[in-house]
Amino acid sequence: MHAPLINLASIAAQRPADFIIGWRDGKVLRNDEFVLRMHAWHALLQRTAGQNFALYIEDSIEFGAALLGAWQAGKTVWLTADTLAASCAALAQSVDGFIGEFPAEWRPLQAGPVQASATIDFAVLNADAVALVVHTSGSTGTAQAIPKRLSQLSNEVVTLEAVFGSRLGDADIVATVSHQHIYGLLFKVLWPLTTGRAIHARSQNFPEELVGLLASRACILIASPAHLKRMPDHLPWSSAAHYVRAVFSSGGPLPADVAHATGTLLGQVPIEVYGSSETGGIAWRQRTRAADHAADESWLPLPQVEWRLIATNTEEDLSASENVLEIRSPHLPDDAWFRLADCAEACGAGRFMLTGRSDRIVKIEEKRISLTAIEALLAASDYISDVRVLMCDEVPGQRQRLASFLVLSEHGKSLFAAEGKLVMNGYLKKLLVDAIEPVALPRRWRYLDQLPLNAQGKTTHAMLHALLDERPRVPHARLMEQDLQRVALEIVVPPDLLYFDGHFTEAPILPGVVQLDWAISKGREYFDLPPRFHAVNALKFQRVIGPDQPVMLELIHDAQKGSLNFRYFSTAGQHASGRVLFVVEAVSHA
Repeated sequence: MHAPLINLASIAAQRPADFIIGWRDGKVLRNDEFVLRMHAWHALLQRTAGQNFALYIEDSIEFGAALLGAWQAGKTVWLTADTLAASCAALAQSVDGFIGEFPAEWRPLQAGPVQASATIDFAVLNADAVALVVHTSGSTGTAQAIPKRLSQLSNEVVTLEAVFGSRLGDADIVATVSHQHIYGLLFKVLWPLTTGRAIHARSQNFPEELVGLLASRACILIASPAHLKRMPDHLPWSSAAHYVRAVFSSGGPLPADVAHATGTLLGQVPIEVYGSSETGGIAWRQRTRAADHAADESWLPLPQVEWRLIATNTEEDLSASENVLEIRSPHLPDDAWFRLADCAEACGAGRFMLTGRSDRIVKIEEKRISLTAIEALLAASDYISDVRVLMCDEVPGQRQRLASFLVLSEHGKSLFAAEGKLVMNGYLKKLLVDAIEPVALPRRWRYLDQLPLNAQGKTTHAMLHALLDERPRVPHARLMEQDLQRVALEIVVPPDLLYFDGHFTEAPILPGVVQLDWAISKGREYFDLPPRFHAVNALKFQRVIGPDQPVMLELIHDAQKGSLNFRYFSTAGQHASGRVLFVVEAVSHA
């Protein structure tokens, strides 16, 4: 069952030179170009000592060439979701080198061009070899290294084609997710490379770009719940619905209303795939508007995936009344049963329903505290739309504390605006005092517009911990000039600004995305801007802005056009400029 990946490099090399391997920025990429890049990476790594190499390349086609080249050189590739300093430092403990687009301090290897006449006989690989190690995002705790044999990855590709291949045909693969996560790696790189479907090399991060791409060719959309939740309905999705053959979603739970809304916009209700980095794919579903809720919400196991329910009746488990899911699968490293943290119940016809996750248990003052239980209590309030609770970093000499991160509902926002943070904190604490130990009451409360998400649509512990950082996130601003359409502010960036982290060590530089955010934020402070963002035009960054550097921020608002022009300038010249467009709602005269 594991044939496809052991000779994938040879399969690719034997395809015609003009075979379309994919697209990059609208340009066709031919197979001969892809094979040359495989040659280049193979040649580089074959002469490089060491066994384990971390790989990070944002372009999916170049990533695929590097991955296959590394495997042909006998290397084990470590897959990381990002290149943050902490992630690189953790990887450095286990790998012999870095490949691709890591920060310069890690001396990443880069494959140069090779001659078009270069030839190589690609080997058939060992199916039992550990070809990949997945370095997880840490969304449920400390990051882990999960080894994957080539046979496991091959089995997944075979399963995906067997179950879904007939729906896809020869459609292109378009993704909003990164291949630096196991879901994206399988769906965006390995599966299409094996079957010969064209890959769009860039992840589509902006809905305005995505809708145009989906409307150009027959395609499959590989997305996450986080991306599908943010699809603005004012864009012309109907033009894309004609070409979209399927939408896939994985990486987290997809609310039913989002699934149906996506079906309305794109003509395809998402196919949801349930699994994890450890287990690979487990089950799938595609919702309908079935009257039977269980039929619509239940999961169908993928072929050859066995499952059973185990009562949680031990000291370590939550409650004898709950059943956790165990699976046995060709996507696992062996035939042993693997226990998940998900609770489930059988619902007939070989299907199961997920009923929640086993509690995450922490200890404070020797008392066992369920973070999941606290989240459930807070989420039950009509003031809250989303919540995460985690343990704060330990401070020597102090009792450990919990922090809660909350996204308020519209009802909650109204109370917060009227009564303030202390009243909201007090109300939420009252929801908890009768149900949990006093030591388990969160001591830190953060109210967010939305939970932070990484490229895979995950909310990681590291991202939440960063929100507890007390360093400033806004500049010192002084109003210099103001009229009905124009505002001029003097901006001074604090030297300890949070956003200087990683940008860059040698000389801190204010990131462009922060400059844009500040311009919009100040625009909303001084003008009545429409609530819905549309686009940014003529965005330019000419000179860097550093700490303690006074600059002027000029904002010009055109209410009729729904635009906000901004520019940062100083005695050194212009630093940045752009035009932000908003959706101007039609005024009803009824």
